[in-house]
Amino acid sequence: MKRYHWDIYAVLEAPQELYFGHEVEINVNRVETVTLEGPGGKVVKAYFSPTKRRGIERRTLLWAPHRDGKTLGEHLECGIPGTCARMEPEGDKPTCPICRVYGALRPGEKTVIGRLTHGGGVAIQTLEPQEKQRAMHPSDLVRSGKDQENPTPFRREYNQPGLYYPVYNHALSVSEEEFAAAAYAFLNALPRVGAGNPKGACVLSDEEFGPYLVLDRYLVPKGARPIISPHQTDIEEALASFRQEARRVRGVSFASGKAEDAYFARWVGEAALAELERMAEVFAKEHLV
Repeated sequence: MKRYHWDIYAVLEAPQELYFGHEVEINVNRVETVTLEGPGGKVVKAYFSPTKRRGIERRTLLWAPHRDGKTLGEHLECGIPGTCARMEPEGDKPTCPICRVYGALRPGEKTVIGRLTHGGGVAIQTLEPQEKQRAMHPSDLVRSGKDQENPTPFRREYNQPGLYYPVYNHALSVSEEEFAAAAYAFLNALPRVGAGNPKGACVLSDEEFGPYLVLDRYLVPKGARPIISPHQTDIEEALASFRQEARRVRGVSFASGKAEDAYFARWVGEAALAELERMAEVFAKEHLV
């Protein structure tokens, strides 16, 4: 089982407002933001936390439909926070493809260090969150035993539509079979990002570059890393930088969106999306159908 390092670089677009829960003040649900110090003073930006993205991806795997009619998590007897931490089969229970990559904790028995890390998430634009009034959902009243009460209005912040979020996933020393779980999770988590409703984001795409997506598989990191500075606020400059860095691979030429030698391979745009979809299918065939 040959191992590699893997990277995913992407720019996500939110086609609608999104709420990423952070903290609650009196009748106001706040979203997470970051404050940056630049030449023009302080700038506040929306923030899609890597830890939130990691949680969404893991739940996407746990709730994936298994061939026996259960979810994959039920089939594996793995969940959150009760992770199974099975790196090898135990009796009649199979190895967990989720814990192998995302890590796990079995209190008092075993700790599995995750080999997939998440980064980025600072929006390019400087559009601050907007408050909107909402009413408590009836299900919240039933859960609290107050089904006779009327819904209580409250205010919630939302990140504005059209924000671009550069995001990055990095896997350390995993096989293609193991990384297939990360590929499946990355693609299937996109329409499910956000707390409550509405949900969903997509990989930004245009006619010039196609999907703003880069996939690396390597032993030696020969390619420039298309990481957008959190201080960047100009959309065109940020995307131009991503395109330029995505095509910078030292000593290896591109053909049909792919550059490859014995130590490094990079897929860009549509080629990167196709390769992630291929690996997601590998995961589905092995663990779901």
